[in-house]
Amino acid sequence: MADSEPSRTGSPASSAARLAWLDLLRGIAAMVVALHHATYYYVPRWRAGLGIDWFDPGLYGVLVFFLVSGYIIPASLERHGQVRRFWISRVLRIYPLLTTACAITLLPYLLGVRGLRAGLEAYRPATAVLAHLTMLQDVLAVPNVINVLWTLSYEMLFYLLVVALFVTRTHRLSAPIAVTLAAAAVLVGGLLPMAALSRTVGIGPTAALTAVVMVTAIVAAVSTRPSVRTAGGILGGVLAIALVGLNGRIGPWQSLIILAVMFTGTALYRAEHGQIRPRTAVLSAVVVLVCAVAAGALHAQVTMAPAQVDAFAVYWSGSLILAALTFAGGWALRRHRIPRWLTGLGAISFSLYLLHPVLLMLSDQFGGTPDHDDALRLTVFVAVLIAVSALTYRYVESPFQRLGRRIGRSTATAARRPAVGDAAGPVAAPAPDDVAS
Repeated sequence: MADSEPSRTGSPASSAARLAWLDLLRGIAAMVVALHHATYYYVPRWRAGLGIDWFDPGLYGVLVFFLVSGYIIPASLERHGQVRRFWISRVLRIYPLLTTACAITLLPYLLGVRGLRAGLEAYRPATAVLAHLTMLQDVLAVPNVINVLWTLSYEMLFYLLVVALFVTRTHRLSAPIAVTLAAAAVLVGGLLPMAALSRTVGIGPTAALTAVVMVTAIVAAVSTRPSVRTAGGILGGVLAIALVGLNGRIGPWQSLIILAVMFTGTALYRAEHGQIRPRTAVLSAVVVLVCAVAAGALHAQVTMAPAQVDAFAVYWSGSLILAALTFAGGWALRRHRIPRWLTGLGAISFSLYLLHPVLLMLSDQFGGTPDHDDALRLTVFVAVLIAVSALTYRYVESPFQRLGRRIGRSTATAARRPAVGDAAGPVAAPAPDDVAS
């Protein structure tokens, strides 16, 4: 998944070393998810023979991603101190590669040689495209054109909530927010409906209304007028909460846990930078972990057959605990030198994550499904994935990231310039409390 970095101070070498542990975690998470899907395809018998049933590699990988996003995304917004710059950065960080991957995925369908996944072709094209443009398709009852895109919906929900907290100056409350979300997952997560808005209003109207509200919220949130900016941020936050609580594809309890995990990452960032007490962050992390385990166990008890309850509880809890330990291990290495090849995987992690299902699709289309374990094809797949991801990072991701930084800098310069006829000073200059230290 896509993360950004806070604006860096100090020498490039010291900044790279300081953030290398995050690249390490991103690289691990991306490769685990890619191998999770690829081994099902290339070496299913070997995978089954391992007998690993205490954690789910795919779930583990995305939980690590969510922790990293929670740690770094609010830092990016608060260090820049501008909502406009934040959204420019997000759009140019995510959409170029996202549209590239989706276009490649759609090509076989447009050529008439392959259908879309999860019956997406049965939906109106305008609805499917609009839902994916918002990145909220997974909470709009629209199937993901690429299976891994569901996580980007939660990234977008998190962005909307982070902006809402920032413009209302409540962004330092990450720890209590994480605990509240986790507690809500246990107490009411099993009672909230799934896809209620889409069933009641219709998928098309819900997607259209969501797009209008989201665009309105973002446009208002980047306004130079404080009252409009605040209203826009709040509107986006309300939209995020409504979609999570009323219209998710997965159980609301799990959606709430995902957001709680992300805000746990934020709380840990604040503790490291002296914004909250370390014990507050650690305590909130423990509470979130306990609530997450409890919510999963409760969900299994209520909705699953007795034979499935224990298995789900074990792999759900195992994935959570292993993700937490991985993040803690990465944090412990933050002052150590990380091998360049590992940080390199982290740099291309978004490409690894988005493109591996595309390459698996193309492999199936042109090479067929193996009828036996084929370790050689798995090795070739990994090598091709890394090579292609390096190319897309260089020629798709990096140019647009540089463009985003240039636009962001020009936006920041314009924001510091006094408005015409405004003798009071710069437009939209952030208050000291709005910028993370």
